[in-house]
Amino acid sequence: MTPSILHQYTLLVNFLGKTLGPDYEVVLHDITCEPSKVIAIANSHISDRTVGSPTTNAALQMLAANSYKTNNYLYNYQVSTEDGRILRASTMFIKDNDGSPIGLLGINFDDSRYKDFCKTLLTNIHPDEFLKVIPAFSPTSTSFLENPAAQPDSLSDDFSMDISTLMEKSFNTVTVSLATPLERLNQQEKRTIVQKLQERGVFKLKGGISFVAKRLSCSPATVYRYLGELEN
Repeated sequence: MTPSILHQYTLLVNFLGKTLGPDYEVVLHDITCEPSKVIAIANSHISDRTVGSPTTNAALQMLAANSYKTNNYLYNYQVSTEDGRILRASTMFIKDNDGSPIGLLGINFDDSRYKDFCKTLLTNIHPDEFLKVIPAFSPTSTSFLENPAAQPDSLSDDFSMDISTLMEKSFNTVTVSLATPLERLNQQEKRTIVQKLQERGVFKLKGGISFVAKRLSCSPATVYRYLGELEN
């Protein structure tokens, strides 16, 4: 049943990509396979992803936070590309008859062309003195949910093409402020790191357990034990 449902959405991806135009990237993730990956994408020039690229860390955070249990979609939150462009993103959870997530349908809007247009327009119609007083065009964006309480603490996307790079970046983000070297961490400190990595969806990636165990100089069984303790 799952492949049939997602197949219908692949048609929707192509339809929306052509209808909305080149500034909207439309992407479909299959999260029933391991690792979860992109199975259809339109206007891929926006993030340079292709079919087969891994699911991004923002999507993994949504799943790890169980946002799908109280929401059908999240919309108008910010993500950034590798070259620093800010996109306005929205994600819909595709669920089976039991309410379990099987896929994600995302739409990412790149408004950089319109920002450039606004800047050029202001430059042409206002004197330099005015532009010194009025700040440059900078739209604000807020994350919206059907149920705001289900929003993860922070959503930041990484359109990495490589799963190991994605895990490495997540691990570095979590441990960058540590005062103690990794090889001297105690059990509680390691448990805290595991919890933060779980919230970022690292353990939903293939090889996540082994990767974290190696970086924390412990066994995979220890990481499983920490995860079990977090569920209790």
